Parts: sequence; structure tokens; C-alpha cells
Amino acid sequence: MNSIPTVTKNLLIINILAFIAYYVLAGRGIDLNDMFGLHIFLASDFHIYQFITYMFMHGGWTHLFFNMFALWMFGCVMERTWGPKKFLFYYIFCGIGAGVVQEIAQYVEVYNYVDNVGFFEMAFAKWDAGSMANLNAMTTVGASGAIYAILLGFGMTFPEERIFIFPLPLPIKAKWFVIGYAAIEVIMAYSSFNDGVAHIAHLGGMLFGFILIKYWQKHPYVGSNYGRSSGEQFFKRFRNWGKKGNSADDIRRKTDWDYNADKKATEEEIDRILDKIRKNGYGSLTEEEKKRLFDYSNRK
Repeated sequence: MNSIPTVTKNLLIINILAFIAYYVLAGRGIDLNDMFGLHIFLASDFHIYQFITYMFMHGGWTHLFFNMFALWMFGCVMERTWGPKKFLFYYIFCGIGAGVVQEIAQYVEVYNYVDNVGFFEMAFAKWDAGSMANLNAMTTVGASGAIYAILLGFGMTFPEERIFIFPLPLPIKAKWFVIGYAAIEVIMAYSSFNDGVAHIAHLGGMLFGFILIKYWQKHPYVGSNYGRSSGEQFFKRFRNWGKKGNSADDIRRKTDWDYNADKKATEEEIDRILDKIRKNGYGSLTEEEKKRLFDYSNRK
């Protein structure tokens, strides 16, 4: 696992160890998924820390395998593109966001089964023992919300990148892959009610990922792992504003031809870098090429 970047590797290890612990302790009557899974906030078993812990718990080997496979496949690329700190923040932020959306969806679900209680009043309602037991049974586990956010991040960063997806015989562009997955989740959320899969949480992770990526695109220095700190880079740009080549007049004088020529040159350089990744892997890039790829992804 030496070729796997640090954060992705540690996330894989933590998830696998957590599942092994769950599996071993289940035989002794201890249910870690009940303790660390995300309960609906109406339940007595709900704890605020579950917004973090639930994304490291899984309901079975298949659940764990597919999440970890996707984390390895796409997480390695995104961590190397964004850097470890930014990638980890994205993963946790989107995992929490998926949990929040799941809580809202479950709250609406409960409301639809309750009579004579207002929508907001239900949050403060008193529940009998049987109802509370049902609420405590509403538990969400899995890294899927964060994983779907990583898929979205890959699709938004490398939209034209072609990937092979079983059982499709031909490669598909990343942007269509992500759009297709999102569409499937929307359909499943409405047509496969109570199938045991948190489709709404998957969409919630993608929603929070989209919001965060859009924020980063508008604030490209936030979370940057290259060069100086975000604050230093911002003030450096501010100090240089008005110098030759950076003034507003200079920018306005730039012709459409110059802009298009620069854009074409940049895209050709990015295509060359992506082709190098396909042939020799991400590790073959120089630090300058990695920086250009990172800066380009934040501008899109």
C-alpha cells in the first residue's frame, strides 16, 4: 500500500479495522453499528458524534468492499490532485453533510406516519416505549455519502477523462458517469423505498461536495497545498495589483485572440499531463505539472 497516498490509505485501514471490530464484537453481543451508527435525532440512542463515526461503520462485507474499492480507485487521484488536508476536509465535510440530509429525510419519513402532530412540533414530542424502539432502529452506517462526493469531485475535476465501468464494453467520460450515478440514486430513492440503502444520503454527499467544490472554484486559494499559505498568496496578489501586467486596464486591453490563445495553450498542456498520467501514472508527474493540474481544476 506504499503507492496509496497517506489519507486514503489511513481511511481504508480505519474502515477495515472498524468492520473487523464490529464483526468480532457482534459475536459477544456488542453491536458497534448501534453504538456508532447514525440514529435519527429523535431517538434516545442518538449522539452528535455519530455524524462522524457512522461513516466508518458498515453493514456487511459487500457494503465495505464496494465503498473501499471506490475510495481506493478515486480517492488516490483526488488526494494527489487536492493534497491530503484538502482531501480529508472534503471527505469529512461531505460525510457529515450526507448524514444531515439523511436525518432530514428520516424526519420527513417519521412525520408521514405520525398523526395529529405538527411538522416542527414533532421534534419535541414525547414517544412511548414502542415508538422509541422503532426510532432507535433507524440507523445509518457506511462511507457511501463521502464516497459519492469523491465520485462527484472526480467528475467535476476531470470531466473529459474516460473510465471503464463494468459491464459497459466501452469507456465513458467521467462527467456522464457521475451524472448517471446521480440519476440512478434519484430514481432509487423514489422507487425503492425501504430497501435498506440510504439513497438520500448518497445524494446528500454529492450535494455537499458540489457546494464545496463550487466554493473552492470561486476562492481558489482556500485550502491550497502549494506554495505559500492561503493568506500569504492572497496578500501577494493584492500587493501586485496595479503593477504592470496586473492592472485592471491591462486586463481589459487583453484581446479575445490573446485570451483564446492562452486558453488553448493551457488546455493542450492539461491534455498532455492527463495523457502522461494515463501512460505512466500520477507519480510520473513533476511538481510543476502537479501544480498546473491542481490550479486548472480549481479554475474550472
